[in-house]
Amino acid sequence: MPAASPRRSFTALQASQASSNLADGLLQAAVPLLVAALTRDPLVVAGVTVAQFLPWLVATLPAGALADRMDRRRILTMGNWLRAAGFALLATALAGGWHHVTLLYAAVFLAGCAETLVDNAALTIPPRLLPRERLERANGRLFATQSVINTFAGPPAGAALFALAASAAFYTGAAAFALAGLAALLLPALRPTSEEQQRRRSTPTSTAQDIRSGWAHFWHHELLRRVAFISAAINFFGAATGGLLVLLITGPYQVTLSRYGLFIAVPAAGAIAGSLLAAHVVPRIGGGPATWLAALAPAASYAVLGLGHSTALALASMFVAAIATSLNQIVVSTLRQAAVPDELLGRVTAAYRLIVLGVVPLGALAGGLLGRGLGIRATFLAAAAGLALAAVPLASRVTTQALRDAETRHPQRDAARGPAEAVSAT
Repeated sequence: MPAASPRRSFTALQASQASSNLADGLLQAAVPLLVAALTRDPLVVAGVTVAQFLPWLVATLPAGALADRMDRRRILTMGNWLRAAGFALLATALAGGWHHVTLLYAAVFLAGCAETLVDNAALTIPPRLLPRERLERANGRLFATQSVINTFAGPPAGAALFALAASAAFYTGAAAFALAGLAALLLPALRPTSEEQQRRRSTPTSTAQDIRSGWAHFWHHELLRRVAFISAAINFFGAATGGLLVLLITGPYQVTLSRYGLFIAVPAAGAIAGSLLAAHVVPRIGGGPATWLAALAPAASYAVLGLGHSTALALASMFVAAIATSLNQIVVSTLRQAAVPDELLGRVTAAYRLIVLGVVPLGALAGGLLGRGLGIRATFLAAAAGLALAAVPLASRVTTQALRDAETRHPQRDAARGPAEAVSAT
């Protein structure tokens, strides 16, 4: 990688992520609105989340192995273009009058397969561009960009486009994914370093062996494994309620479809605040308390949503939960990037995300079944109780000191980056 342009490289990464997050934000509103227009069956609605995240159960570990073997720039480019093609085809079908939930399932499943490649690769890039002391700030910027565009700007725009025509929202999302692939081409080549290639030539391994070694490194890292299970619990109950949110808001809360984007955009303001303040807040309160808040704040929000009738109170609870979740995301990302050698980072990230995101389709399925059997409000209350109970045994042993002890630098990563590249992301 050219040593003279680390700042420009980080800007290219941020631009690619911003464009793909815009597409995600547009579709975050358009997809549930489309499925809600096709059916009111909670199980069928939750099935969209199952289809979207099912690839994380089957493709995550191979995606991590590819991230450690291939040029990560190429993975970002091709993965985003694959998502663009899938949603362009869906938009064309909708414009032609073919409205069927099966087609939506197929599109989100294809996008989920591409997302396993793109997200695993993207999360391994910052340590190649920046020194350890800049990672927390850089991750804060990336998460802030994601929050602003993905869940603050994108969803209202997606809902507005959907109100004009369903195909318009999906065509626009496809175009944003295509631009994300183009922006990724501005990154330098991010192939394995010469040292890593030499080690691989001296001791050649199969893809299966690479996957096993990455999984073993993750599983034997007790702290990383523990925070993975905490995040998995948060995601499981988030998925159980997330797919049903559109039914709760447009049903009992009587919010119109055109205003549904507010229930994505307002919590995103909390995520933005958490991302921007993380570098100041986390050192003050510690990573341990941030982990507790990440579990308990969403649990309280689910209880408010399940019991309440006030739109303002519901939005306020989601805003606070998003702040806590955002702080924890940055704590965990920094831990993983700082504590894992670069040549293993793709596979360890994949193993981590297999646990964290592999539970999402299971949570969505559980939420759909509970919603059909018990009702929408009761499902939110069950999620509140479940997440609160899970937080007690999982988060109690994640302390600030343990996180600090685990965040050690790796000489081989700094050598790969080079002295001229160890500069600020700003």
